[in-house]
Amino acid sequence: MDNSGGASSGVGVLDKAALVLSALESGPATLAGLVTATGLARPTAHRLAVALEHHRMVARDMQGRFILGPRLSELAAAAGEDRLLASAGPVLTHLRDVTGESAQLYRRQGDMRICVAAAERLSGLRDTVPVGSTLPMKAGSAAQVLMAWEEPERLHRGLQGARFTATALSGVRRRGWAQSIGEREPGVASVSAPVRGPSNRVVAAVSVSGPIERLTRHPGRMHAQAVLDAAVRLTETLRRSG
Repeated sequence: MDNSGGASSGVGVLDKAALVLSALESGPATLAGLVTATGLARPTAHRLAVALEHHRMVARDMQGRFILGPRLSELAAAAGEDRLLASAGPVLTHLRDVTGESAQLYRRQGDMRICVAAAERLSGLRDTVPVGSTLPMKAGSAAQVLMAWEEPERLHRGLQGARFTATALSGVRRRGWAQSIGEREPGVASVSAPVRGPSNRVVAAVSVSGPIERLTRHPGRMHAQAVLDAAVRLTETLRRSG
């Protein structure tokens, strides 16, 4: 019996491993449940599930049942990041051209945020954030966006020592974008908006930044709509391929 719903790849062990993973997609399963769902012989189902567990593609829940493992989430996140970076270039270039300011894309990594893509203003005074730069999560509009939709406990921890407050983040959630004036660096202002993955979780922040002299002390009035439009374009890219 073959419940794979597709033709054999010709590599039997991979086809059977795919059967096990597909069976677990609908939820936790005992060994007996795996045997029923896959049609595999009991020793084969057990051997494959344990081997997949070794590679963290399968795990066990508190009752000892087999469940999908953490490695799959890591691979999915990496695939999402690749799609995000592939589409970021044109979106950031357009954002830079529309606003006349440098544009960046940030992702959170622990207590820091990393600039994973950027489009620099071509001339004149500009805020240059090289790709690969690591910045703190304690200041700046991108940090506010990456923090604002976190679970309460992580949000509370993140606010300790931050240049912004819980009230400010409440405003970010209400408006859907953040701004900062001299928060990360004296003389620099920025506007950021969230990029969301297929599950609606915030996965990145898209920003424009530049000198306060040009962005003024109310940068959101000038650039929030353009930044929101860029964030929506990137979100739609991730949802189409999610």
